[in-house]
Amino acid sequence: MVNAVSREFRLQMVGYGLTTAEIHYHLPDHPSLLQLYVWQEYDLAPEFPELQEFLGYWERELVGALHSVRVAHHRLIQPSELRAVDVIIAIH
Repeated sequence: MVNAVSREFRLQMVGYGLTTAEIHYHLPDHPSLLQLYVWQEYDLAPEFPELQEFLGYWERELVGALHSVRVAHHRLIQPSELRAVDVIIAIH
């Protein structure tokens, strides 16, 4: 049996939750128009270091100026939902 644990599950075990950000930005060629970009990653609330890093990259490297960012965050696994299993019974 392979004991491969996904990166996402490991992040959730240390407190990360799924974060979704709606990023509205001005189109470079038409600054009066707004475009929407949806970003999603596992992140730590309320500091959101992953989102802060992405927005920093956006401001440094991309041409479209940011207009607004709306964030939603949810921890998918709570500590109370996880419990240790003592016995596994295989039925063939």
